[in-house]
Amino acid sequence: MTVIEPPYLELDNGEQIPIRVRGYHILNRPMLNRGTAFTREERDALGLTGLLPPGWMSLEGQAKRVYAQYLSQPDNLSKNTFLTHMRDRNEVLYYRILSEHLEEMLPIVYTPTIGEAIEEYSQWYSRPRGVYLSINRPEDMEASMKNYGLGPDEVDLVVVTDSEGILGIGDQGVGGIAITTGKLAVYTAAAGIHPRRCVPVVLDVGTDNLRLLNNDNYVGERHARIRGERYDEFLDQFVDTVKKLYPNALLHFEDFAANNAYRLLAKYRDELCAFNDDIQGTASVVLAAALAAVHRTGTRMRDQRIVVYGAGSAGIGIAEAMRDVMILEGLSEEEANDRFWGLGSRGLFVEGKRMREFQEPFARAPEAVAGWVHEGGRIGLAEVVRQAKPTILIGTSAQPGAFSEPIVREMQRHTERPIIMALSNPTPLAEAVPADLLEWTDGQALIATGSPFEPIMRGKTKFTTAQANNALVFPGLGLGVSVSKASRVSDKMIIAAARAIASLTEDAVAPGESLLPSVDQLRTVSATVAVAVCKTAVEEGLARVDINDPVQAVFQQMWRPEYAKVVL
Repeated sequence: MTVIEPPYLELDNGEQIPIRVRGYHILNRPMLNRGTAFTREERDALGLTGLLPPGWMSLEGQAKRVYAQYLSQPDNLSKNTFLTHMRDRNEVLYYRILSEHLEEMLPIVYTPTIGEAIEEYSQWYSRPRGVYLSINRPEDMEASMKNYGLGPDEVDLVVVTDSEGILGIGDQGVGGIAITTGKLAVYTAAAGIHPRRCVPVVLDVGTDNLRLLNNDNYVGERHARIRGERYDEFLDQFVDTVKKLYPNALLHFEDFAANNAYRLLAKYRDELCAFNDDIQGTASVVLAAALAAVHRTGTRMRDQRIVVYGAGSAGIGIAEAMRDVMILEGLSEEEANDRFWGLGSRGLFVEGKRMREFQEPFARAPEAVAGWVHEGGRIGLAEVVRQAKPTILIGTSAQPGAFSEPIVREMQRHTERPIIMALSNPTPLAEAVPADLLEWTDGQALIATGSPFEPIMRGKTKFTTAQANNALVFPGLGLGVSVSKASRVSDKMIIAAARAIASLTEDAVAPGESLLPSVDQLRTVSATVAVAVCKTAVEEGLARVDINDPVQAVFQQMWRPEYAKVVL
């Protein structure tokens, strides 16, 4: 059984922890180890005398030293590896430097650098972190989860992946465990979810990645990816195990491929508290940007005409969130659906044509597009923009340059301030870059992107591009669910999170200001989202605890990276 640290004690005078082990056993446990920050008295009492250099250093001093070491790393992957090893030695110190430099380090511990680390996972494998569940040994599942050492009331979050849709690099087999630990690091740094109340899980169902299967160092199951009935039975067993062992936890699905992501969320979201960040988190942050943009144009969401280019699971999730707001603003579902035009690899969705079930509500009737120009047997983006006259153009296509100058100029012919969101990651896959969009619209476009871009000067105006980063949503949503012990993640919670984020920029009046808060404000953003989610859970009757003061409840639960007082 995995041996982990004893539970922390939350007392009126701060966090305390009893330490039952002694000597090197302490230094080998990342949540107990504080290295040179142990005082002389603590060293004597804990059997550490002589096992550490005699000098003492505060947490603040350690953070400065480690940050200097971090800066000396030659490249981003080396920085990621350095921080991973730091986390495995001293977890409090790791979160201290991460929280102090979150905007700088987020691309290192999470996307995009985490993708490189995942690709090299088996090559650089050192210390396991998380739970590895094999489809070939389903009988071990419950024991494996229990071996992580946490009880029913000690888990707030379970983040799980089957590794098929990792970022922009696809099937990565067992290496996907690193995306779950990276995600949980953001939950902790941004929202104060206690690192000992999280369980990262990878479902190893094989891999279709031939590079991995032919790599002698690969540490996962060596066979093609299992699909169909056996896969579904394995997922059913996993969900049942989570419900049994961690009844109050949020189950976060991460980086499942499009053919599974939507259907699994639909299947399980009413069984337990489940969330898919790629669908719901993306939808919420894009909705936040849209709400902020619509606010600046002085219109309403129900007034928009929206084209979604690359309308897969993420794109449809965005459309559904926007549609839900339109319905709340008075439209019927049919009227709201009619405000969207979705395009996939076969062009515009048209009834009777091949598409996935979840895309069908947004398909156009054949008679509605009669006479539209077809290119190669499909209706393309340029024709849809010409005919639909959209006010909002959303890209989740991974097709670089798809939002071309003619398309953008055509869009602006019908709307003074076009709202354009080129969301595909990484940067080389963006449908357009902000500098071009501003140039083609004479600075009138309201822009959000999936990747970060540097500010742009046009004349005397500085334009800051909003980055629709899911980190603005999921940490606060997880915190709000944890505080309220919500039994489900509802659509209204997703909307509430978006409105909370948009509220932080709605007072912006200067031209060029970002539609979304910056990543360096994540703690404030996450707390704001958590309060909104808590209130919504209470209003919908989904909260399983009484919350008299949501602000205080959220603030009190946010863990801070400080060394706990040692109970000797």
